[in-house]
Amino acid sequence: MTEPPARRLLLVHAHPDDESINNGATMARYAAEGARVTLVTCTLGEHGEVIPPELRHLSGTALGAYRLGELTAAMRALGVEDFRLLGGEGRYHDSGMMGLADNDDPACFWQADVDEAAAHLVRVILEVRPHVVVTYDENGGYGHPDHIQAHRVAMRAADLAAEAGWTIPKIYWNRVPRTVGEQAFARLHDDLPGLPFTKEGVLDDVPGVVADERVTTEIDGTAYAAAKAAAMAAHATQITVAAPYFVLSNDLAQPLFTTEYYELVRGDRVPGDRETDLFAGTGDIS
Repeated sequence: MTEPPARRLLLVHAHPDDESINNGATMARYAAEGARVTLVTCTLGEHGEVIPPELRHLSGTALGAYRLGELTAAMRALGVEDFRLLGGEGRYHDSGMMGLADNDDPACFWQADVDEAAAHLVRVILEVRPHVVVTYDENGGYGHPDHIQAHRVAMRAADLAAEAGWTIPKIYWNRVPRTVGEQAFARLHDDLPGLPFTKEGVLDDVPGVVADERVTTEIDGTAYAAAKAAAMAAHATQITVAAPYFVLSNDLAQPLFTTEYYELVRGDRVPGDRETDLFAGTGDIS
């Protein structure tokens, strides 16, 4: 019987592209180092706003199928082989932005029973037995219903998996330290005249920004900056990249972070300054 990789990372995201924006450098780094990296995406983003004019005819199921192709290309760029859709393709639909009528669709992820959705994720957890899980905070980073639901499902699945025999040693939420964000937007302001973008965003556009002291962990992914940029560019319906910056459908430029930040919310933190390895302290757990 083949021994499982010594380090196993599971990420839970709402839509295709979220993983590359938030964790692309982290995923590429750990995949290159031989860790098993598993991505679970909860919806296909059927209600995403499409940037390229030639693709704006895509919507609903057709857009979801196209975005699955983009996700496949992004995972190739990051070197990640294990990526899945929660409950299988088409099980949960994009819920749209908060407050829209799409939120009421019985098939959308926002309307899913949390325990039922978590049960799908538990099956993955018990198969993979991750040492580390990464997801969003209780607000989903910025209040999108699918992000909030992904948080709820991931945290509930962690509890249920523990009852079934696998306690996840460490759980992290995606973060950006406020001072890092402020510095990055200051550089963007200076660089904007030389970019293909005409408008700059603001720090409030970035999900998961918190006071610096909340951040427990930073992963230096600068060696994988090109892989992250390529993965983000693969999501061409949603993102336009001009590294080290990008825009979403709102046309507001924001920084592309290649050092990625996290807050440890479950598990033991290694004493000292910020961790530089998500797996710190898990070396003796099989």
